[in-house]
Amino acid sequence: MSQAIDRALELLDSSDQRAAENDLAEAERLCGEALTIFEAEEGPESPDVANILHTLGGILEQRGSYDHAAACAARAAHIIEPLVPQFEGDDGRLILANALGLWGTALRQKGQYAEAEGPLRRALAVAEETAQPGMVVTALNNLGVLCKFWGRFEDGSRFYERALELARAMEPHSDILPTLLHNVGGLHHARGAFAEAVAPSREAWELRRAALGEDHPHTLADEVAYAAILDGLGRYTESRPIYERAVAAYQRIFGPEHYEVASTLHNLAALEAAEGNVARAEELYRGALAMKERLLGIEHPDTALTAGNLSGVLEDRGQPHEALELARQALMVMERTLEKDHPHVAAMRRHCAGLEDRIADPPKTTGENC
Repeated sequence: MSQAIDRALELLDSSDQRAAENDLAEAERLCGEALTIFEAEEGPESPDVANILHTLGGILEQRGSYDHAAACAARAAHIIEPLVPQFEGDDGRLILANALGLWGTALRQKGQYAEAEGPLRRALAVAEETAQPGMVVTALNNLGVLCKFWGRFEDGSRFYERALELARAMEPHSDILPTLLHNVGGLHHARGAFAEAVAPSREAWELRRAALGEDHPHTLADEVAYAAILDGLGRYTESRPIYERAVAAYQRIFGPEHYEVASTLHNLAALEAAEGNVARAEELYRGALAMKERLLGIEHPDTALTAGNLSGVLEDRGQPHEALELARQALMVMERTLEKDHPHVAAMRRHCAGLEDRIADPPKTTGENC
C-alpha cells in the first residue's frame, strides 16, 4: 500500500470522527481530500472511489447540499454497478444499494419525487438480492418517505408495514427501528391522523434519546416531529418549548442557514398562527420561506408549503392581494410536483378560491360616529 493511500485512509478516519462530532464542513473537506488521492492512485472508476463518493454524498446530504449529494451518489452507482459481479458475497451489492438509496433520497429532498422513484426502487431490488435484512428495511423506508411526501399514502403504508415487520425481528437496538417509527408517525401526520401518530412518534423519540442523547440531531428531529403531532392535537403549550429549544440547538450545530432551522421555524410559525399571534407568525414564516428559497429553490414543494402558510397569515392580517399571489405560486408548484389528490394541493386550491372570492366581493364595513 502506497504512502498516499495510507494518508487517504487517515483522512477518511478523521472525516468519520468529524462527522460523528457534527463538524460536517471539516468532514466534507477531509473526505474530499481522500477522494482526490484515491482517484489519482487507483483511477476514477475504482470501487474505493465509488465507496468514498457515497460517503462524501452522505456528508453533503446532511449539510443540505442535495444537488452535490445526488451527483456523488449517482456517480458512485454508475461506477459500482458494472463491477458488482467481481465482488465476493454481498459487498458490491451493498455499495450499489447504498449509492442508489442516497441518490434517490437526495432527489426526493430536492422535491424531484418522480425522478427519485427509479433509484429507490432499484435500491430495493438490489437489497433484496442480498442476505442483509437491514438493507431491505432501509430501502423500504426510503420508499415510504418518498410516498409520504409525494402523497401516495397507501403505497407508503405498505412499505412501512413490511419494513417494521423485518425491523422488529432484528437486533432490538438497531438504529433503523426509531427511524421507521419516526416516519410512520410522519405518514399519519401527513394524512391528518394525529392520534394514530402519537405512539410511533413518541416511541421513536424515546429510543433515540436513550441511544444518542437529547441534543443529537437525530433526537432533535424526532422531538420536533413529535411536537408537530402535538400541534395537530392542539397541545401547543407542550410543543412550543420543543421548537424553541430545537431551533437554538440546530443553529448551534449547523449554523443559522440550514434546512432543519428553516423547517422548525416553519413549525413554530404555524403554532403562533394557531394561537392568534399573526404578526409573529408572519415574521417567522417570512424567515423560513426566505431560507427555503435559498436552500431548496422556489420550485420545491416544501418551499411552496411555507409560501402557502404565509399566504394564510397574510389573509388574516388583511392583505388578500399579496396572499393570493403567494397562494397561486404555491399551488402551481404543488400541482407540478405532488399527486393530484394530495391534501396540500386540495387545501391550496380551496385557499386560492376563497381569496379570489374575497377580493371580488370584499366584506362590507360599517362606520360608527364618535
